[in-house]
Amino acid sequence: MVNYNLNKSVVFVGLMGAGKSSVGKRLSEEINIPFVDSDDEIELAAGMTVMEIFEQFGESYFRSGEERVLKRLLSERPQVIATGGGAFMSKKIRTMINANGVSVWLSADFETLWERVQGKKTRPLLQVKNPQKTLKDLIIKRTPIYETADIILHSKKYGTHSSVVSKLIKLLILQGKLERKYG
Repeated sequence: MVNYNLNKSVVFVGLMGAGKSSVGKRLSEEINIPFVDSDDEIELAAGMTVMEIFEQFGESYFRSGEERVLKRLLSERPQVIATGGGAFMSKKIRTMINANGVSVWLSADFETLWERVQGKKTRPLLQVKNPQKTLKDLIIKRTPIYETADIILHSKKYGTHSSVVSKLIKLLILQGKLERKYG
């Protein structure tokens, strides 16, 4: 049996629909390290959904809560964390992740992202007149920041989570962030 020791939290960043939660859960299962989704933690703390927070209090209020939740999660033992799409845009959050984790950008092209998010009412930033344009604008605006992540992996339309996780495990081991222990 293979056991793993994670030195720092693995923090997934990227746009909505890239697969941060899905791949994060799969990685968590593979290396037997706890998984947490920061949006779930925000909802738990607020007692309302992300959509409700956006509707009632606005994006800046949500981002403030997101920062507090990520600060707490990054201060705990190493774990696998999926963040919301906008979290990494915050310089303060990027600094926290760089100090206490390894950032992994799951990159995906517009067609892949759109196929995964279209029509979903749980994506507050896409509840606009032209959600396709909004998504394209987010890709253009956020890509230069996402590119600063420690590890960049491409989430493909027909790719499997298993192949992404296998590649990520190899990269984490090579970078000394993950140790494989046998026995």
